[in-house]
Amino acid sequence: MNSFLSYGLLYLKYGIIAYSVFIISSYVILSIISISALKAYLKKAKYTNYEQLLPSFITPKVSLIAPAYNEGLTIVENIRSLLSLHYTDYEVIIVNDGSKDDSLQKAINAYKLVVSDMEYAEDIPGKPVKHIYKSKLPEFKNLIVVDKVNGGKADALNVGINVSSAQYVACIDVDCLLEQDALLKLVKRFLDSKKRVIATGGVIRIINSCEVKNGAITQVHVPKNQIARMQVLEYLRAFLLGRMAWGKLSGLLIISGAFGMFDKEIVKAVGGYDTKTVGEDMELVVRMRRFMKEQKQPYEVRFIPDPLCWTEAPESHKILGRQRNRWTRGTIETLWIHRKMFFNPKYGVIGILSYPYWFFFEFLAPLLEFGGLILFLILALLGMVNWPFFYAITAVIYTFAFMLNMLAIYAEEITYYQYKDPKDIWRLVISAIAEPVLYHPFLVWSAIRGHIDKIKGKKTWGEMTRVGIKST
Repeated sequence: MNSFLSYGLLYLKYGIIAYSVFIISSYVILSIISISALKAYLKKAKYTNYEQLLPSFITPKVSLIAPAYNEGLTIVENIRSLLSLHYTDYEVIIVNDGSKDDSLQKAINAYKLVVSDMEYAEDIPGKPVKHIYKSKLPEFKNLIVVDKVNGGKADALNVGINVSSAQYVACIDVDCLLEQDALLKLVKRFLDSKKRVIATGGVIRIINSCEVKNGAITQVHVPKNQIARMQVLEYLRAFLLGRMAWGKLSGLLIISGAFGMFDKEIVKAVGGYDTKTVGEDMELVVRMRRFMKEQKQPYEVRFIPDPLCWTEAPESHKILGRQRNRWTRGTIETLWIHRKMFFNPKYGVIGILSYPYWFFFEFLAPLLEFGGLILFLILALLGMVNWPFFYAITAVIYTFAFMLNMLAIYAEEITYYQYKDPKDIWRLVISAIAEPVLYHPFLVWSAIRGHIDKIKGKKTWGEMTRVGIKST
């Protein structure tokens, strides 16, 4: 019995080493690819004049769709911000998803909205539309406000897509703040590709503690709140060192729900957003990619490293936990729906690399980490822990996590240099030291709760209370 247990612990030790080496190697490879792709993109971007593209006849019309639910405190300013983007031909579609506050009335009063006789074709099924409003004022002729029965974010986006008149639809959270040239930069990806681009997205940044005036960011700061600050590191890693690489490898599985642009024809062909999942952004992209592969049509999903959209990050463990719980359930649902793609060479890079990566490192990693902690506690109580091995592997993993954070900060500094104050950089460095032991374990626990809630059949988003972007 003791011999069997000894062999079991030996194999477990080698298993932990193998998994650690595998995941560290994958991060290193993705980081190298990302840094190389970033340099190439920035070199090419130096010779791009977006002001020339702005009035060009080849610039297509874009429909900017923003679902709104109980946004009465900021709805007027949010709409004004969306209407002030640098783009020649676009429409702003605000979908009031059955708000219980005064969101709709404030929009009506501020923009002199009246009920329109605009026809509504339900190409994608959705909750009933009550009214479609347009402004009496000529300066807001590109504003459309849809009032509908509550059905959730995915349903609201589907209704917005039905209302839209453009070839490309850009979907955004209504409380996000876009860079003035965000639409131009995304549209360019559709225009300069040899293959058909079905979706594109850019970097999402965190706006907490930044200075905002008249709907535009005037000063970028690292968040004062520690929880939000650690999310800055997480977002830098995810976008600059992760999605940039997957975009280069043609294996990107997700365009952030905060802001992304899509080919409307393909979105409609696959049936729009899935209203039965809480991870509708990821699931739509995977379904679109699967559709194009099964139809044997050449295509691309593009990603650009430009910081195009700024969003508010949760500042409390309670709200952050709900968000990550939902992200975990969304990932599980997407992987299950599209399980046919797992190691399936028919789907190319997506089937052979992207799906397995998400399965082993996004889906399984929290379970393995949590299970390993429980096992460690049991073995420690039994006096069976190999302490030199434990200290060694802990030191290796911690050092790698810290160095990955530092690489993400370095990538930000050599690219877009958003944080001008040296004190902000030092704050990020200090957070990089603490993040592996304070922030990451909480994310693991939130993911475990997501797994538990998924087993229980939980479908709701959970209340996502925000502090709100303060504009002067």
